[in-house]
Amino acid sequence: MSKKTALYNTHVNNGGRMVDFAGFLMPVSFEGIVAEHNRVRGKVGLFDVSHMGEIEITGDRAAEFADYVVTNNVGSLDDGQICYTVCCNNDGYVLDDLLVYKFSPSRILIVSNAANYEKIFRHLSDVQWEDVEVNNLSEETAQIAIQGPRSRRLIIESGICRGSEDKVKNLDYYRFFSFEKDGKEIIFSRTGYTGESGFEIYVPPGQVKDIWNNLENAGEKLGVAPIGLGARDTLRFESGFCLYGNELGEDISPLEARLSWTVKFDKGDFIGRSALAEEKENRPARKLIGLELTERGIPRTGFKVFQDGEEVGYVTSGNYSPTFRKPLAIALIKRSVPKNIKDFKIEIRGRKLGAKRIKFPFYKGRVKD
Repeated sequence: MSKKTALYNTHVNNGGRMVDFAGFLMPVSFEGIVAEHNRVRGKVGLFDVSHMGEIEITGDRAAEFADYVVTNNVGSLDDGQICYTVCCNNDGYVLDDLLVYKFSPSRILIVSNAANYEKIFRHLSDVQWEDVEVNNLSEETAQIAIQGPRSRRLIIESGICRGSEDKVKNLDYYRFFSFEKDGKEIIFSRTGYTGESGFEIYVPPGQVKDIWNNLENAGEKLGVAPIGLGARDTLRFESGFCLYGNELGEDISPLEARLSWTVKFDKGDFIGRSALAEEKENRPARKLIGLELTERGIPRTGFKVFQDGEEVGYVTSGNYSPTFRKPLAIALIKRSVPKNIKDFKIEIRGRKLGAKRIKFPFYKGRVKD
């Protein structure tokens, strides 16, 4: 049976079209994907992302442990800083992409995708270091993403951070702070999955409805509205953010997925290091590129990509872009295809339609306002 977030009834009352996603009943849309997408690009939107997983690592060697289980350098983070990273298996393939929050060397929070947090929790628990404890806090945590150019103003005007307004005003990208409300911890982070300025808030499920309602009420004059999973996907797609199961998976390495910047070989040992070092030396077999369809059609995940009659890869994500008003695709293709090759074909319903390579990511985000 699908789980419900603490905001389920709120979404139903707002006219949300509910679907099963990663074992949760979630809103895929409210007023329509294109309208919601454009609202986040131009104004501000609210996302319920309480289906995400939160795993806490504590103990004297918590940061060391985190460094061993992910590819990025957790030890180099300041307290109150976040890094984006991946967690790999021994073969160097991706188990999940994650956010890592460093509270201190002895307290780390890992945020995992909804479909993967139980797998990641088992994986981390199996590592077993002395003096390190791994706890799954997912059932105890709700999450709201506030995204769009008016997001900071909305948070301040809503009063949900009363007493911490200066911290919100001065919070840099990929930084966070926390405070207590009614004896419970609330975390504000300067992160998002849309390519726009935004924040993500971690709160106890018992407090999330009041915070959501305060944001909605305060945001009426700012054009705020709830946003579903459909627009969340088109927003991240345009911005070139990877989606697990599409651009990432247990058959794709971070080096193939343009995430070599998250793999820090100089930090010491970590799970998957040997396999990734060998892959780097030999060069990855595949690479991600951006494509624009030049004929009428919509490319979708799994569609085959051809170059000069040869099958060279497949579409990992494809959609109509609301921002650019044309069909675009992210494709994983053979590295042997030269960079100067621009013309491709995508097979759609038995027809090979023209596509051209374009700059990727498609949308240059405004996350650092």
